[in-house]
Amino acid sequence: MPRPATLPVIDWKTVFDCGLDYTAWLAAAESAEQRNRMETLRQSQTLEPAVAESLATLPRPVHVVAIAEDWCGDVVRHVPVLQRMAEASSQLKVRYISRAQHPEVFIRFLTNGGEAIPKFVFLSDCFMECGNWGPMPACCREFIARGKACGDMAAARKLVSACYEQDTTRCKVVTELLHLVEIAVSSEP
Repeated sequence: MPRPATLPVIDWKTVFDCGLDYTAWLAAAESAEQRNRMETLRQSQTLEPAVAESLATLPRPVHVVAIAEDWCGDVVRHVPVLQRMAEASSQLKVRYISRAQHPEVFIRFLTNGGEAIPKFVFLSDCFMECGNWGPMPACCREFIARGKACGDMAAARKLVSACYEQDTTRCKVVTELLHLVEIAVSSEP
C-alpha cells in the first residue's frame, strides 16, 4: 500500500511573526462597520472571574495564529472573544493573518472540506501546534455537519442562529478557547 502524502512542515514562528497584532489588523479592516462592531463586542465581552484568573496565571506563553478577515460574520462574533482573553493575560499572544497571506497554512484547516473562518491555531511556547478552533463552537459545527448530512442547511443555520442568540456572552466560545489554552501550557500529557 502506498504511503500517504506528507504535508510540508509549517514554520509556525515565522507565520506568527509575520501576522498583525489586533490593533494593526483592525486598522486594516476593509469595512468600517465591521471594525466598529468588533470593537463594540470586544469592549462589552466579559470574562468570568475564574477564567480571568486562569488566564492571568498562565505559566508560560501561548501563541495563537488567527486566520481571520473582517468581512465574515463569525470572525466579527468570535475574534473579540479571543482578543479579550488575550488582554487578560500577558502570556496569551495573538497574531492575525489572512487566508491569502498563508494559503499553505489555511488549507490544513478546512472545515468539512470547506473554507471557513475564523480558525485559531494554538501553539505552545516553543511554537508546537497544540490544537485549533473554529469557525464556530462545537455544537454549531455539529448542526452544520448534520444539516449537510440530511440535506437541510436552512434548518441547520436556524439552529446555529438560535444558539448564538441564547449565548449572548459567548461563554461556549470562551470555554472552548480556554480549554485549548490549557492544553498549550500543559506540563504533562
